[in-house]
Amino acid sequence: MDKGDRERKTKVRKKKEGGLSIDQSNGEVLRGKSNKAKAKTTEKSQREPKGTKQQKVKSPKKESTEFEINDDTRFQLNMKEEADDVDFVTEKKGKKRKRKRDSETGPSSSSALSVPKKKKQMAEEEKGNSGVAKKKIKMEGKEKKIKKEEKEQSAAKKKRTKEEIEAARALKIKKKEEEEQQRWRWWEEEKYEDGVKWKFLEHKGPYFPPEYQPLPDNVKFYYNGKAVKLSLPAEEVALFFAQMLDHEYTTKDVFRNNFFKDWRKEMTLEERMLITDLNKCDFGELHAMHKEKVEARKNMSKEEKLVIKEANQKILEEYGYCMLDHHRERIGNFKIEPPGLFRGRGDHPKQGMLKKRIQPEDIIINCSREGRVPEPPAGHKWKEVRHDNGVTWLASWTENVQGSCKYVMLNANSKLKGEKDWEKYEVARKLKTCVDAIRTQYQEDLKSKSMGIRQRAVALYFIDKLALRAGNEKEEGETADTVGCCSLRVEHITLHDTLDEEKCVVEFDFLGKDCIRYYNRVPVSKRVFKNLKLFMENKQEGDDLFDRLNTSMLNKHLSSLMPGLTAKVFRTYNASITLQQQLKKLSNSSDNAAEKLLSYNRANRAVAVLCNHQRAPPKSFEQSMANLQAKIENKKEQLALAKKELKQAKAEAKGSSDNKLLIMVQKKKKAVQRCEEQLLKMEVQATDREENKQIALSTSKLNYLDPRISVAWCKNMEVTLDKIYNKTLRDKFAWAIDMTEQDFEF
Repeated sequence: MDKGDRERKTKVRKKKEGGLSIDQSNGEVLRGKSNKAKAKTTEKSQREPKGTKQQKVKSPKKESTEFEINDDTRFQLNMKEEADDVDFVTEKKGKKRKRKRDSETGPSSSSALSVPKKKKQMAEEEKGNSGVAKKKIKMEGKEKKIKKEEKEQSAAKKKRTKEEIEAARALKIKKKEEEEQQRWRWWEEEKYEDGVKWKFLEHKGPYFPPEYQPLPDNVKFYYNGKAVKLSLPAEEVALFFAQMLDHEYTTKDVFRNNFFKDWRKEMTLEERMLITDLNKCDFGELHAMHKEKVEARKNMSKEEKLVIKEANQKILEEYGYCMLDHHRERIGNFKIEPPGLFRGRGDHPKQGMLKKRIQPEDIIINCSREGRVPEPPAGHKWKEVRHDNGVTWLASWTENVQGSCKYVMLNANSKLKGEKDWEKYEVARKLKTCVDAIRTQYQEDLKSKSMGIRQRAVALYFIDKLALRAGNEKEEGETADTVGCCSLRVEHITLHDTLDEEKCVVEFDFLGKDCIRYYNRVPVSKRVFKNLKLFMENKQEGDDLFDRLNTSMLNKHLSSLMPGLTAKVFRTYNASITLQQQLKKLSNSSDNAAEKLLSYNRANRAVAVLCNHQRAPPKSFEQSMANLQAKIENKKEQLALAKKELKQAKAEAKGSSDNKLLIMVQKKKKAVQRCEEQLLKMEVQATDREENKQIALSTSKLNYLDPRISVAWCKNMEVTLDKIYNKTLRDKFAWAIDMTEQDFEF
């Protein structure tokens, strides 16, 4: 058979199949052909002489009037337009041999240019897309099957949860009872004589961080564009800086200067001679390595996380507990802080300095003589071993940046911490019996002929009325510029004879503890105002307001008025008494649970404002409030619908004796009531969040509020304690929970 006969037969076969093939070079769709056939067609067209004219067939997409295009075909056409180098081909099963034969002979020009009639095209399209349609139906069937299985599993899970919920609750109660039985009820035992904290103490010593691991060979530090191999001490400190490159600290001059100064101390002589300018240092590869490790930790599998968790648990079991008077007690901070760069709070003058690695030779160990002395790490020895039962710490050392002592102490729920808290609140309660006499005394001292006594009286007035901290003496430049009452300077207060229709107003503006700004405008008595004017005479802004007073002198005077009384006790007393007064004022036993909780938080907030316990609003605050508001709007719609259904049910049941209709009315009433309760709860929650967005309630709850006030309030208001105290606080204040009766008064 010659070439012409083969082409004619191919042409006839193409017409019968109604196939539509379009040259790839024209950018049109190619149907009924394999990828191999397409490639050969393209090669053939490329081999034709330049003068050969190729007729173009209009795209089926444009000829929408001649035949219909279904969704799958339209999707194919869109894909073709997006892909410049690959055609979207719908392959059909059972045509493999024909396609192969076509590709061998090549498509005839007449068949390639033929346009089938409408009926034939529609039939061909249905045939050509049948595979896609079948696949689509098959996929939809699979998806439906998966969804059905998920629903069945979910329903089975819910069913199991309902069946097992009572058993889980019983198990939880049993576990709680066992914990209570195992708890050391130290508050029921006799107290030791004054000054004795324990009689037996044994522990394993602190846990040291792992030694530094050198950088891999492919990670390099560069100076002035050239790779430099640093000594291990210098390399470790360089890594500390690299880890903080995306933090604003590394842009501050104070931080950079302090870091560079301390870094050079860790360098060899050759390194110091070479590295003289921090701006020429390139920590990029070190920073990239750190980021990769951070990402790797985030993307760890559950199995990897479990391995780490188990390893940490072993460390906790070995080093995280001690034997105190033959009872197993949890240690709070048993891990030595690893080396790094000091940050401080606010604009601390020492930020960027190197916090050196703590060695066993820096550690003082405290334990009982009868117990085993903890073994130091191999090749090391302790600085000292003591047996002092008059202190509560297990180990101590001096850190190098600020020269302050650091301690390993027991956990907050331990006997030693609990006894200290109990004692603190009992001293504050005693102040209630003599606070009126103390106030009378300092009011009289405001008129004293001695300037020192007058200054002490004004300082006490501020500590009492404003709950200011006393403030500690600090050396010049040693710490951030934070002050307390006794260390106030002239620049920190402004006097206004009249402000906002108030007379004798004092405006405070200074940085308190943790660099938190204290700003307040307070009207004071005329006598206090007059004394402040006197204290500020002939002084510059940087001069001390109370130049004849310090914290030690103030606390010595307070202890003479009542044993154990300090400025902090005054602060604790005012915080606790404020909570009790506010709870009496705001609480109502007829309120629902959400409203009672709001009353408690408002009382707690009054204390936080008094003590200046501020915080920055959480980053997710706006989004969480928006989500809550959306839920409230949705619940309002549900309530409106429930009321409408209730009205309709009442109308249908009116004058009827049908029990089903009456039961339906009761169901609708309950639905409305349930919606109203849920809506009220959400609205109270929104109010509570908004009021608390810049106030830290936990600080006063943890340190300044006698827990017995809260426990007694919960018992009186029939509110479960876990609504206001999390598990950590419940463990910390176990002594208060156990001993407090309903009629407790601070």
